[in-house]
Amino acid sequence: MHLSIALAVFPVIFLAELPDKTMFASLVLASRGSPRAVWLGAAGAFLVHVAIATTIGVGLFQLLPKRVLEGVVAVMFLVGAIFALREKASDEVDLVARETTTHRQVGTAAFLVVFIAEWGDLTQILTANLAAHYHSPLSVGLGAVLALWSVAFIAVVGGQSLMRFINIVVLHRVMAAILIVLAVLAAASAIRG
Repeated sequence: MHLSIALAVFPVIFLAELPDKTMFASLVLASRGSPRAVWLGAAGAFLVHVAIATTIGVGLFQLLPKRVLEGVVAVMFLVGAIFALREKASDEVDLVARETTTHRQVGTAAFLVVFIAEWGDLTQILTANLAAHYHSPLSVGLGAVLALWSVAFIAVVGGQSLMRFINIVVLHRVMAAILIVLAVLAAASAIRG
């Protein structure tokens, strides 16, 4: 376990998740029920997704030669940058409405909404890439899960007031710029071999 890797992963995942649909879903769910139950449900779903993502990242590391792996990571960071620029927060309200009408327990609804929404999501892809890049799944997992839990906490405690001060488009662009830098660094590492 490397604390420096966890500290490097935290801001990347935090910034990627902050404008994400699951943050908005948690915010809406918290307005319909217990914020604590929403956070616990979201936290559980995030933990499962981080475990899956780091396992995939480690699997890529084991299967592919280092040079090829760095090339794949570079491409995935670039895809993540494009995804960050294209992501919209419009579908989360429909997803929340569907889940809260079929589940009485808001914590269960939060788990299900986050679990469904996070499949193939930017932060899941980033976590897998970072696990493959750093070759330290526990460190990456710790940084990622703490970042995701922090965003969920912000959403359930004060998300509505926070969103009045944050320009989502700018946040998406900042995240895309960070991912492009990571893609360039990974590509340079792949070229150097």
